[in-house]
Amino acid sequence: MAEHQEGIVLTTVDSIFNALRRNVAAPVMGAKPVRGLVNWGRKSALWPMTFGLACCAIEMIAAGSSRFDIDRFGAGVFRPSPRQSDLIIVAGTVTLKMGPVVRRVYDQMPEPKWAIAMGACASTGGPFDSYSTMQGVDRVIPVDVYIPGCPPRPEALLYGLMCLQEIIMREAPAAYIFESDGSVHRRRELPEEDEETLAEIAPLDAEAAEVVAQIKG
Repeated sequence: MAEHQEGIVLTTVDSIFNALRRNVAAPVMGAKPVRGLVNWGRKSALWPMTFGLACCAIEMIAAGSSRFDIDRFGAGVFRPSPRQSDLIIVAGTVTLKMGPVVRRVYDQMPEPKWAIAMGACASTGGPFDSYSTMQGVDRVIPVDVYIPGCPPRPEALLYGLMCLQEIIMREAPAAYIFESDGSVHRRRELPEEDEETLAEIAPLDAEAAEVVAQIKG
């Protein structure tokens, strides 16, 4: 019998399957053709959670209309249940009372999952520097993409979605599935990628690095 670090007892069968996943399936998933195919499938079939909190939700709804057509990115299937979603778009102001609810919804989403903070309020608290407003949803959940604006237009949400797709293509799919203890270690960059490759597939990261270098210099 093996015991989970949080106290969950794993049976012998579970231990055998975890060993097979770790030693056999994970290397297969890590192979470049398989990895690219899995990540392509994930980025092309994102199912967002129906989670609008304030005025940014109106822009999120507009992104699903025929004019902007978020379906062409494979992300138009908004789900009413977190257990059927892999993307949560926090659109609107998050209060301190709402923080535990956001965290509970995020925890109920199966791995792999991602989060987008849409608008200034979800990203930094916006103009509401008050006792009741959370100064950024990243205090309760990990955020993958921040979309500025008050509120941002639907085009900004589509661009944020494309940035998230770039992130997904750089991830290691086996990191979500084949952890024997149930933990998840998300790897944004693959070890064999050099700086030139990262700059090619993620130009925003390269621009951000240049700005940081100028500030430090």
